[in-house]
Amino acid sequence: MPVLLFHGFPFTSESWWPLLESPPKGVRVIAPDHRGFGRSERVTAGSTSTMDQLAEDGFAVLEHLKIDRAIVGGLSMGGYVAIAATRLDPGRVSGLLLVDTMSLADDEAGKARRASVAADVEANGVVGLASGLMQKLFGAGAPADVRSRIEKMMLAQDRNAVAAASRGMALRSDGKDILSRYSGPCAVVVGAEDVITPLERAKTMHELVSGSSLHVVQGAGHLTPLEKPAEFSAIVERFARSPSL
Repeated sequence: MPVLLFHGFPFTSESWWPLLESPPKGVRVIAPDHRGFGRSERVTAGSTSTMDQLAEDGFAVLEHLKIDRAIVGGLSMGGYVAIAATRLDPGRVSGLLLVDTMSLADDEAGKARRASVAADVEANGVVGLASGLMQKLFGAGAPADVRSRIEKMMLAQDRNAVAAASRGMALRSDGKDILSRYSGPCAVVVGAEDVITPLERAKTMHELVSGSSLHVVQGAGHLTPLEKPAEFSAIVERFARSPSL
């Protein structure tokens, strides 16, 4: 079963490393880099990467691989992209995997913060953003090597790509209507210690999608796939075996 995974902000596809290094049984993991991140082509200064554009990029990867349908999932910003993909072309989404994310759009204060992040990153690089995020991303027991690898990953990202994605997140639409109309299989995963998109946001998505499953992973913060890789892999494997897919 192919699973298209969209990474979070401001990471790369490498942030799915446990699944990439040891894919769950029966699962083909497809994890592209968003435009400007990782090994993808650079973006220009002042540009905006909308969630719709990133979703279309993901569909282009599936087309290149000659895959008609896949489970589509994402973590944090990647979840916004997965929701956008479901709205743009639900026929290509055989299942929806929403990890440490939310369906709500930014309010005006949130949009202002996104704009401020974009401006600061363009002017000063990603050091300040990375430093602030390191205080929020992890649960108390997150391994030191995971923390170090994520910090290094963030610091390596291109400032134009990070700013473009921040502006794009501010423009995303509310996912309530999309999720309430979605009738396919859906799994919602959240770390019990996630302070960025906490359990209440996960419950909202779970309630919106009829028949969805909710998985609360103890001991994980905002990066459940990295903090509790075995538990997350088991969730993905069970979901991929769902008879309704």
